[in-house]
Amino acid sequence: MTGPTALEDRDADGARRFSPSAARNRDPILRVFLTHMPRAGAILEIGSGTGEHAVHLAAALPDARFLPGDPDAEARASIAAWTAHSGLSNVAPPHALDVAAEGWERAVARPLAGIVSINMIHIAPFEAARGLFAGAGRLLGSGGRLFLYGPFSRNGAHTARSNAEFDASLKARDPRWGVRDLDRDLLPLAGAAGLALAVVVAMPSNNFSAVFERA
Repeated sequence: MTGPTALEDRDADGARRFSPSAARNRDPILRVFLTHMPRAGAILEIGSGTGEHAVHLAAALPDARFLPGDPDAEARASIAAWTAHSGLSNVAPPHALDVAAEGWERAVARPLAGIVSINMIHIAPFEAARGLFAGAGRLLGSGGRLFLYGPFSRNGAHTARSNAEFDASLKARDPRWGVRDLDRDLLPLAGAAGLALAVVVAMPSNNFSAVFERA
């Protein structure tokens, strides 16, 4: 994983970048997050992009400590600018963790209450998904949860024609990218890491929220 690859045009105000997709999906994501994720403790975000999701979630969860970050320096500047703009005290300075790197989790204090990654694993090599799950298995405390959001196929089939077209466009950009299969690609990674699928929630625009729990 080498830093966010924006699949949309983004405006900026100084260092703060604005993601149209984050503006559209942040409230549906928040509703699922509040229902299925811990409301207190340290929550690590992987591939935070602009940082808009981090501050939106942190504002609704004052007892949680959010740890957003991204391998990309421009993204980290945006995260820091959004944090300053929000005035929130429960958002840490952005980290530069790359989950595709061996042993990335050694830089994180444990145990974590939660890990969240939004719209990341389909625009990164599969090593990022593998590293994310393996690290989550080591970092999450008992009952800790991993929250993923994005497009997923199910049991080898896309859930909408638009997702099949999106998958093809991703692979045309980079053959290492693509819509991941929740059942065939991710559940084996979860099982190997000691995580079990807790809930799958259908979201707008043919996306899903998937929440995994540490035993």
